[in-house]
Amino acid sequence: MSAKHAELLDDLLAGKHRALARVITKIENRDAGYRELVSELHAHTGDAEVIGITGSPGAGKSTLVDKVANRYRERGETVGVIAIDPSSPFTGGAVLGDRIRMASNVGDMDVFFRSMSARGSLGGLSTATTDAVKALDAFGKDKIIVETVGAGQNEIDIVRTADTVAVLVPPESGDAVQMLKAGILEIADVFAVNKADLPGADRAVQELTEMIEMRGHQPTLEFADGVGGYDWTPRVVETVAKDGGGVAEFVDVLDEHRDLLESTGMLEAKARTRYAEEIRTLLREDVNELVAEEIEARGGMRELVDGVLERETDPYSVADEIVAPVEDCLHD
Repeated sequence: MSAKHAELLDDLLAGKHRALARVITKIENRDAGYRELVSELHAHTGDAEVIGITGSPGAGKSTLVDKVANRYRERGETVGVIAIDPSSPFTGGAVLGDRIRMASNVGDMDVFFRSMSARGSLGGLSTATTDAVKALDAFGKDKIIVETVGAGQNEIDIVRTADTVAVLVPPESGDAVQMLKAGILEIADVFAVNKADLPGADRAVQELTEMIEMRGHQPTLEFADGVGGYDWTPRVVETVAKDGGGVAEFVDVLDEHRDLLESTGMLEAKARTRYAEEIRTLLREDVNELVAEEIEARGGMRELVDGVLERETDPYSVADEIVAPVEDCLHD
C-alpha cells in the first residue's frame, strides 16, 4: 500500500469523516489501490449492525430512514446511510445524485449519508456498496442503513448485505399482493406499512398479516456451512414517517430481530454466507477480466466470431481454448 493510502486509512480509523468520504469515493470509482484499502479495512469490521430498507417507489423510504437515523442518534448511536440510486444510462452515476434527504439530521456529523449509483447491478446493489459498508463499519458507525431502489424481485440482493431487511409497503390497495408476486415477502424480516394515516392502510396490514400467516415463520435458511435457520415471524408495523409516528416501534422490532440473530448464532451464519457470496462475486469479476484480456490477445471478439460464422470452429471450442491457460495454471 502506498504511503498516501496508508495515511488515508489511518485518518479513517481515527474517525475523520473527510477520510471516510474519500475512501468511499475511491471504492465507488474503483480507483487504483482501492482493493488494498478495502483489504486493510476488513480487520476492523464486524461491529456494526447493517439494516436494509427497501420497497416500491413512493413508499417513503427516505423519510423513514431519516426518522430512524434520528431515533438512533437520540439513543447516542452513530449512523451511516448508503442510499442506492438508479444508475444513469449515460454516465453510470446516481440519477438523484447527492440529494439532501436526511432533513432531521442535517449538520449532525455522527450521521454520515452517501448516495451511490446502482451501476446496473442486479438488485440495485453493486460490489462497491458492500465495500462502502465495510468502510462505514471500520470507521466505527454503530448502525449502517442501506436504502435500495425498489425494483421488486431483484431486491433480494440486499439479503446478502444486510442483517435485517425491512420492506416498506404503501397503503394503496393491491400493492401487498403485487409484492408477494414479486417475491418480496421472502426477503422481509419486517414490514412497515408507511403513510398509515392514508386510506387503504388497514387493508394493506390485513393482506400482509394473512400472507405471513399462510406462510408461517421464516423457513429454514441454508447457510454456507449447512447450518439451519431460526424461528422468526415477520412483523408488520404501521408508520407515518413524515411525523415520526410508529418509528419507535419500528426500531424496537429491528432490535428484536437483531437480538434473535445474536442469541441463535444466525448472525455469524449469515455473515459466513455473505462472505462466501462476496468471494464468489470477486472471483467471477477477476476471472472475467482475465478472460477479456485473453480474448484481446487472440485478436478480439470480432475475430473469434468470424471463425464461428465461417464454421472453422464453434463457440464451445473457442471457450475451451480461452479458458485452457487459466485451467492449466490452477491445476499446476
